[in-house]
Amino acid sequence: MGLTGVRATDVATIVTTLEMRARPDVTQALVSPLRLVRLESPTPDRYRALFRAVGERWLWFSRLVMDDPTLTAIIHDPDVAVFAAVDPAGKDAGMLELDFRRHGECELGYFGLVPDLAGQKLGRWLMAEALGRAWAPGVERVWVHTCTLDHPSALNFYRASGFTPIARTIETFADPRILGLLPESAGPHVPRLSASASR
Repeated sequence: MGLTGVRATDVATIVTTLEMRARPDVTQALVSPLRLVRLESPTPDRYRALFRAVGERWLWFSRLVMDDPTLTAIIHDPDVAVFAAVDPAGKDAGMLELDFRRHGECELGYFGLVPDLAGQKLGRWLMAEALGRAWAPGVERVWVHTCTLDHPSALNFYRASGFTPIARTIETFADPRILGLLPESAGPHVPRLSASASR
């Protein structure tokens, strides 16, 4: 067993892929002050604002580096459904993205609430909403991935929701804070290394 160094300008994370092969038996509707609103053909700016609101703390950046045509092709695809979870004041409080582009499958591409709502059990409501929509006719597999940069309870939450881990990979990427894609305050749980830390 050996250790592989990571450059001081990079971030490393363990990514876990999880899947569900049968629709769960959801017998009780969950009550929430939030409502889920489908964003029909959102503009790239609208989408990125939602993406940032939910994912900045967890260093989500992949959609921020896409140019407008590439991002628009994804979020306007008829087999991709983007939703905003909206609070009673009309403010974005979470997001859900369902990707049906693979035949017979649905990926929970992005799933999360703004950090202020953590610990209020609203994630269970959002997951119930997600699974109710993901298990569309013809879907035989619903899958998602999470990583060690996400909320520390994310993996256990997905398992408790009925997903089974099936694969692990290691991902490294340039720190989006250094690249200026996210502010220095993003990802406070992910330390920045000094330039002299790498050898």
